[in-house]
Amino acid sequence: MKKKTAIFFGFQNCSPIEDDINLVEKVHDLGCRFMQLTYNNQSLLATGCYEKNDSGVTNFGREVIKEMNRVGVVVDMSHSAEKSTFDAIEFSEKPIAITHANPSFWHAAKRNKSSDLLKVLSDSGGILGLSLYPHHLKDNTNCTIESFCEMVARTAEIMNVKNIGIGSDLCLNQPDEVVEWMRNGTWSKSKNYGEGTKNRPGFPKQPKWFEDARGFVNLEKGLSKIGFKEIEIDGILGNNWYNFYKTI
Repeated sequence: MKKKTAIFFGFQNCSPIEDDINLVEKVHDLGCRFMQLTYNNQSLLATGCYEKNDSGVTNFGREVIKEMNRVGVVVDMSHSAEKSTFDAIEFSEKPIAITHANPSFWHAAKRNKSSDLLKVLSDSGGILGLSLYPHHLKDNTNCTIESFCEMVARTAEIMNVKNIGIGSDLCLNQPDEVVEWMRNGTWSKSKNYGEGTKNRPGFPKQPKWFEDARGFVNLEKGLSKIGFKEIEIDGILGNNWYNFYKTI
């Protein structure tokens, strides 16, 4: 599948379906192929990773997961809390995705996932897209390619390498107002900085080795240098996602 590009449309939260399960099929008809059950905060479906109390997937969430399975929308738990993600794996008849997050053993960001969770995800046939967003990287913007590739190798000790991909979470050439909207939306009158700070409220700078999609060349070289086989690298950089979506 080299030299081919695919575009998948999906939602960062479940707002488009409101409280109407019939809209799951409607958004699928319009081209949606994945949907996060939460974006940081509690939703009608599940608990987000920013909440203090994780009550898991709700009754409505169970029904929506079942409907997403039926019509062919992938369940994405990237911004969801731990129990909610375990629940989604358990309740979903099809493998789920965590499209953009990293293991918490490597960097303890709010959105990054535990080793226990990643093992269950892999055993169930689900896939993890490793994030290049600096707030999820060890040393933030100063993360080295060697450090990132070491993280990939250690993740492959927990998960089957066929269940690992890249989910860069890259917002290219966007003004800081975009990330401010993502963090605050219309739900808060107070300022929320997410995983940023008052002194660093906007988009963090990308590491020099992954400033745009051309950084995949650096990933290929780095993964090869650390000992991954060519077929494994091809999988991590694209084929694993292709095979996942093909089965879903």
